Amino acid sequence: MNYIPLEEDPKLTLLGKFIRINWILVFLIIVLSLIGFINLYSVGGGSFYPWVIPQLQKFSFGLVIMVGIALIPITFWRASAYQIYFFGLILLILVEIIGVRLMGAQRWLDLGFIQIQPSEIMKVVMVMALANYYSQIDPGKVSRLHYLIFPLVLIILPVSLVFLQPDLGTAILLLVGGGIVLFVSGVSFFYFMGVFFLFVGTLTAVMMSRDTTWQLLQDYQFRRIDTFLDPNSDPLGNGYQIIQSKIAIGSGGLTGKGFLNGTQTQLNFFPEKHTDFIFPVLAEEFGLFWSLIILIMFLGFVIVCLYEAVKIEDRFSSLLITGLAGTFFLYFTVNLAMVTGLFPVVGIPLPLISYGGSALLSLMISFGFIQSAIIHDVKEQ
Repeated sequence: MNYIPLEEDPKLTLLGKFIRINWILVFLIIVLSLIGFINLYSVGGGSFYPWVIPQLQKFSFGLVIMVGIALIPITFWRASAYQIYFFGLILLILVEIIGVRLMGAQRWLDLGFIQIQPSEIMKVVMVMALANYYSQIDPGKVSRLHYLIFPLVLIILPVSLVFLQPDLGTAILLLVGGGIVLFVSGVSFFYFMGVFFLFVGTLTAVMMSRDTTWQLLQDYQFRRIDTFLDPNSDPLGNGYQIIQSKIAIGSGGLTGKGFLNGTQTQLNFFPEKHTDFIFPVLAEEFGLFWSLIILIMFLGFVIVCLYEAVKIEDRFSSLLITGLAGTFFLYFTVNLAMVTGLFPVVGIPLPLISYGGSALLSLMISFGFIQSAIIHDVKEQ
């Protein structure tokens, strides 16, 4: 995997680029999105509004963005990685200054015609910046302490800004996503052990800070932890959502209750069923069998990406694909763990299936970068 000159093969035509798209990934993206539309139709009570049509419009726009990014040489994206990262960082800073506050958190920027959540975009551009850095470092030197300072700054800056919004779930995903890139870049495992012990110490400090003058988390975040440990301690309050989610998933059985026949879904027993808690809708109406099929498709997407990352000779492209595939993996595993009570509720949507704008856009952007790396694989140029 070598760092190559920023040039594109002049013999690679537009038709040639379309041919070299990984159509398996495109197929999985479209099928998972179709499943999302079907679930949103059910959530809407058998209506295309208010969820399906807006989501279809956002997905169509995202598909255009994905193809546009994919057709641009990966060498261009590598050359622009730091500039794009700092643009994303500026957006996060603007959120702190002029951001829109909704549901107790200041996470959005109002651009007039659209509201965006910069933290979602930062999940992608941070991985790109880290991949660019490590593509220019000798793999034998990546574990030297002075080579770790810059990538750690690249991770800590957005994590800190997102944590202040406050958005603990996204901050954790950013931190872990950055860690994935460091790990596959060859950073020594001993550093990760140090981070693990630091995490344990931080967690201890967080729990000890509760109800003190130096409390480290918001009250609602502590309540989420309480709910995670014992949902039945507040069955009509903070524990209500996860209890109803488990009921919906369990009542679906092997084959489900049938499309539009889910009682928890159709009788509105739990909120946020169009976003973070859309998986229980699917599990209740289609059952365990189809839930596993969808899980296999998610895993298949990651496996195909990793296969492409191994094949590609360019180190930047390989690290970029691996980092973005790892972030995608985090998305759906955290969401599934969250709705089944294995992880605290942190507000992470199910990729391509949950309703949303910024999350969907960031996903389609990341898919575009993955396809760009595959299309412009320097090994075949």
